[in-house]
Amino acid sequence: MESITVYLQLSFIAITVITVLQFYKASNESSTFLLFIGLWMLLQFIIVTTGFYANSDAIPPRLMFQLAPTLVIILLLFLSSKGRKFIDNLNIEQLTLLHSIRIPVEIVLFYLFMANTIPEIMTFEGRNFDIVAGLTAPIIYYFGFVKNKISRKGILVWNIISLGFLINILLIAVLSAKSPFQQFAFNETNTALGHFPFNWLPSVVVPLVLLSHFAAIRQLLFRRQK
Repeated sequence: MESITVYLQLSFIAITVITVLQFYKASNESSTFLLFIGLWMLLQFIIVTTGFYANSDAIPPRLMFQLAPTLVIILLLFLSSKGRKFIDNLNIEQLTLLHSIRIPVEIVLFYLFMANTIPEIMTFEGRNFDIVAGLTAPIIYYFGFVKNKISRKGILVWNIISLGFLINILLIAVLSAKSPFQQFAFNETNTALGHFPFNWLPSVVVPLVLLSHFAAIRQLLFRRQK
């Protein structure tokens, strides 16, 4: 990781903080969310300093321990009445704007590839199309919520397609990790996500982006238009 600049590290710390603050805004400034995410980020920082995530040869891939707990929490939110209430009270406009963070995330991933710490397939020069969601998010927000030129169905379709982009890169990341299931990037280094602060990508940023899509899709499907 010597090839990673301090500037790139600080940039990703800023990206993570901005993502958290944007979701905090979408949650109507929920103190419960802020406390939980703050403790989760601290826990992830403590774990990564032990070198646990740096073992790229571990089976199952350590990436699963970064992402899986948050997926369980998201599932529990949808299964519980209090969780669904929290989801339904999220501000869909702010959730839409949150996806703009995917632009700087993709730029950071590209520089991590240039530093030989992730495979090319995980960047927009490979099979990662997630930057499209980031570039279109401000357009969807402006024409969908400010100008009301895009219908709820159109916003729903955008969320589904953008969710597909996210799932695509998640699968690529998992299948690029060293494991019996590895399918990609056999001859490329894939270590960045096991080091701070980039371990916050699968453990913090991606889950918040994922939850933002799920919450928006639920609201667009089941919530009556005001």
